[in-house]
Amino acid sequence: MRHTRTRAQDRSTRHTARRVLAALTTAGLATTTAACGLGTAGGRAPAGELAGPLAEVKSLEGTSIGVGSKNFTEQLLLGKMAVILLKSAGADVKDLTNIPGSASARQAQTSGQVQMEWEYTGTAWISYLGETTPIPDERRQWEAVRDRDLKDNSLVWLDPAPMNNTYGFAARSQVAKELGTTKLSDFAKVPKDRLTLCVESEFNSRNDGLQPMLKTYGVPLGSGLPKGNVKILDTGAIYAAIDQGECTFGEVFTTDGRIKALDLTVLEDDKSFFPKYNVSPVINKALLDEAPQLRELFKPVTDKLTDETLIELNAKVDVDGQEPVEVANEWLIKEGFITE
Repeated sequence: MRHTRTRAQDRSTRHTARRVLAALTTAGLATTTAACGLGTAGGRAPAGELAGPLAEVKSLEGTSIGVGSKNFTEQLLLGKMAVILLKSAGADVKDLTNIPGSASARQAQTSGQVQMEWEYTGTAWISYLGETTPIPDERRQWEAVRDRDLKDNSLVWLDPAPMNNTYGFAARSQVAKELGTTKLSDFAKVPKDRLTLCVESEFNSRNDGLQPMLKTYGVPLGSGLPKGNVKILDTGAIYAAIDQGECTFGEVFTTDGRIKALDLTVLEDDKSFFPKYNVSPVINKALLDEAPQLRELFKPVTDKLTDETLIELNAKVDVDGQEPVEVANEWLIKEGFITE
């Protein structure tokens, strides 16, 4: 039997989410400003005993591994998962999570400061490998990145997760239902005075961003959509702007926990315009040659990382205010990968 909620309860929940999101945004900005180098995550990551599908993984005792991550929620969660798993397997782990920015994180790995981090196929293909045309098929995109990065940089991409943290556009679920919008092709039938968009400045200028997307979906900027219908905002502010009705649709990342917290509906990218951003463990070849059991350690965990899982885990941090390391550890225990 489904539980029903009153409108007052829904409003209360949404107001609480907004207050928590506002406080966390302020705290996040302060943390980002303070971060000026590697290893800024701080704190201690627990270690347990490998269990379930990982119980027979050969010990990593005597193996030293630097683990990196970027400095946003999902990356911190994944980075801490890796730290916990590797420590539980007996490795000597250097926690270098919370590196500010993709460029810095990539440099840390290609220079050898970091031997393992999670990376996204679309980021590597476009930002690191210099390609301009994404490959629509997720598996083929991963294979292309895998082959190029191994050849050019001696980096090994392990099997990708099902999750795809790509760009998307979302509206409040009630508004999406009212307008009859379920996919991006529906933009063409939305009245012009209701087709208002909030995007970040980078997305506004990318070759896989706003203008090419609008053209693909039949509402080119200027002739199909008035330029005044587009607002440029900081990434975090977009979610609040959608929720408060400042714009009907906003640019989002499709595994962001605020999608669930604010009851947003993400429109289907029915023409596969956006690049695929499946995440994979990326490991320096020299380390993987030394410790091939790393494949067995990460594969069962990676296979469990769906969009729904990441949305839930990200929300525990961004909405509920939990620490990424706590959320990562709780999930690994819950899924039976480690015991306390």
